[in-house]
Amino acid sequence: MSDYSITILNFIAIQAIVACGLNVIVGYAGQISLGHAAFFGIGAYASALLTTKAGLTFWTALPLVILLTGAIGLVLGMPSLRLREDFLAVTTIGINFIVESVFLYVPFFGGALGLGGIPSITLLGTRLRGPNFLYLCLAFLAVVLFLSRRFTRSWGGLACFALREEETAASSMGVSPIRFKLLAFVLGTAMAGLGGALYAHLMRFISATDFGFTLSVSMMSMVVLGGIGTLWGPVLGALILGVLPEVFRPLIDYRMLLNAAILLLMIRFQPAGLLGEGSLLRRLFRPGRDSAHE
Repeated sequence: MSDYSITILNFIAIQAIVACGLNVIVGYAGQISLGHAAFFGIGAYASALLTTKAGLTFWTALPLVILLTGAIGLVLGMPSLRLREDFLAVTTIGINFIVESVFLYVPFFGGALGLGGIPSITLLGTRLRGPNFLYLCLAFLAVVLFLSRRFTRSWGGLACFALREEETAASSMGVSPIRFKLLAFVLGTAMAGLGGALYAHLMRFISATDFGFTLSVSMMSMVVLGGIGTLWGPVLGALILGVLPEVFRPLIDYRMLLNAAILLLMIRFQPAGLLGEGSLLRRLFRPGRDSAHE
């Protein structure tokens, strides 16, 4: 396999990690978030700064990055999640633009020139590049999928499902909407931070434009395409939307238009996604076993 193909697979694996985090927020908790790229960027910048300016290694910086991204998600989520539906979507879009502007105009974050000189990840004295980096990304993706599955079977996950289906009824049964929505939001943003850290050390250079609103739309497209609220849906969505631009490279300038078209077609003809309840793929490979949150 060529180095270019391995690089594409690295990107897909990282995007799958971030999309899984968005799926926790959108699919499990039923909250519309169109600013997920902001937390992806926060994770990337946090890891870059901790390793270049604070002198930490990737492995010592990573727990701090995940905690920081989750904490910022908590702070931003507390006022945002009190809003509902369209207002929440607009708020998360605003968060994305604000975070991108901070990275772009504050000199501490490198400004328009971005941040470079980010060290490669090393493990047992070996620099992880190419296939080795891909194995690392796949290992983290497996951890994220494991945590997502455990979350769906926890009390917090079940509470999120109840709120997603009927918030008023769930509240009347003693389920706190803000508490469990925040739980999902923090978990989802922490996963985005993990993906951001991997992205920063893969690229070794990042800039504010890497984490714009268009990326948030792409992440949402991955979740919708694969199947909102399914375990493997975000991974399948990331794989398809990661490979399609390479297959249709002459149309690369129309990527956003392609993503929007896929999103509209899925909403019209397969609203549950490729792996969602009642989908053709689910009937073919899992006959008689439909589950809204697996």
